[in-house]
Amino acid sequence: MNHKTAHSRKKRLVRLQGRHGRTGEKSGIRLCCVLIIAPLLAGLTACGGGGRSLTGDLVDASGALSFGSAGGGNATGVDPDQPLKISTKGSGTRITDVRATDAGGRPLAGELSADGRGWRSTSPLAADATYTVRVSTENSDGAPGRGVHSFTTAPAGGERLDVTFGPEPGTYGVGQPVTAELSRSVDDPEERALVEGALTVTSSPRVEGAWHWVDGTKLHYRPRDYWPAHARVSVRSHLAGLPIREGLRGGNGKALDLTTGDRVEAVADIAAHTMTVSRNGEELRTIPITTGKEGFATRDGKKVILGREQFVRMTGTSIGIAAGSAEDYDLPVYWAARLTWSGEYVHGAPWSVASQGSANVSHGCTGLSTENAQWFYELVRPGDIVEHVNGFGEDMAPFGNGFGDWNLDWDQWLAGSALHADGGGDAAGDDRRTLRGSGRLQPRV
Repeated sequence: MNHKTAHSRKKRLVRLQGRHGRTGEKSGIRLCCVLIIAPLLAGLTACGGGGRSLTGDLVDASGALSFGSAGGGNATGVDPDQPLKISTKGSGTRITDVRATDAGGRPLAGELSADGRGWRSTSPLAADATYTVRVSTENSDGAPGRGVHSFTTAPAGGERLDVTFGPEPGTYGVGQPVTAELSRSVDDPEERALVEGALTVTSSPRVEGAWHWVDGTKLHYRPRDYWPAHARVSVRSHLAGLPIREGLRGGNGKALDLTTGDRVEAVADIAAHTMTVSRNGEELRTIPITTGKEGFATRDGKKVILGREQFVRMTGTSIGIAAGSAEDYDLPVYWAARLTWSGEYVHGAPWSVASQGSANVSHGCTGLSTENAQWFYELVRPGDIVEHVNGFGEDMAPFGNGFGDWNLDWDQWLAGSALHADGGGDAAGDDRRTLRGSGRLQPRV
C-alpha cells in the first residue's frame, strides 16, 4: 500500500465516523434490543415440550372427568331435580372452565371449586332436555385439554305450564300486540321473571319491546313504538322443562310467526266531527263522521282494530238499553270494523249522514256514509290503529275491552314487566269484570 492510498483510506474513515457517530449509538441500541429479544423468542419456541402448545392442540380430557349421575355415553333419564356435578379423576388435572347449554341454547349456570377439582350447577336443569357440556382442563404440566359430554334429562313429573300465543298467524297492522295465555296462574315476581325470560319475541327490523303482565295468566308484548311496516315477527317459548316452582315445570308452547302490512292510522276528532286516515305517513282522506252522543260518549284514546264484519245486526238491548224505550234500536249495519269488545265500531250509518261532520248522534260508534265506510273497511286490517281525540267520554282502558295497550306510555308499560321493573302486577284500568258480566259481542250504533 502506498502513502497516497493509506491517506485516502484514513480520510474516508474520518468522514464515516463524523457522519455516523450518533447513528452508531442508535445502532448499538438496536443491537442491544436484538440481543434481548432473541432469548425471549428462544424461550417461547422451547415451550412445546412441557408448557402450553402454540399450535392450540387440545388434549382429550374426557377420560379424566367424571359427570356423576349424568355420566356414561349419552346418558338418558338423568334426574332434572339433581344438580349436575363434574369432577376430575386423580390429582393431575384441574377444571378451568365449563360451558353447558341445552338444545335451545339456554346456558346452565354453575360454580367451580377453589382447587379446580370440581364444578356444580347452580341453576336447575330443564326436564326432558338434552345438554351438551364442554369442559376446559389443564394438566400438571399446564397443557390444555377439552372434554365434551352430552346427556338427556328425564321427562317432567307433576303439572305443566303451557303457553298459547296470539293472534293467529297472518298479516296485521302495526299496532297489533302479541299475547301469551298461560295454562296456570303465575303470581310470584321471581316466577314471573323466569317465565317472562323464557318467552322471546324477535322482529326484522329489530325494535325495542317488552312483555307486560295483564294478570297472572296473560301477558301482552308490544314495541316501544308501533311495529315497523312490513316487519317479520317471531314468537317462541323456551319454557319446556323449565322448573317454575315445586311441582310445576314449563310445558308446551307452539311458535308463532307474524308479518305487518302498511302503517295505517285513523285519527277521529270527536269535537271536529272528522276522521283523517293515513297510510305510511301519507294522508289519504278526511271523512265527516258522527260519534257517541251525551250518555253514550265514544271513548277517547288509541284502539286497535279487532276484526272486520261486512254485516252486523246491532240492537239497543245488547248494550243494556230497555226494549221499546226511546233509545232502543234494531238496525242492519254494513262495512263494520270492530274497535272494542263492548261494541264500538267504525261502520256505515246512512241514517245519520245529515249529522256527519256536524253533530255527535250515535250510541258510541263512529258513523260514516256507506261509501266512506266501505272504503275504510277495504283499506284496514286487524291491528291497524284508530285514535279518538278531543272527546268528552271516558278513556280507553289499556286491557280488557280490546287492545288499548298503546294508551300506556313506555315507562308505564315497563312497570308491568317482571324483568324491567320490581315485580309485575296487574294493569290498572282493566274492566274485564264488567265485560265478563255483559258478554263480549255487544254492538252499538
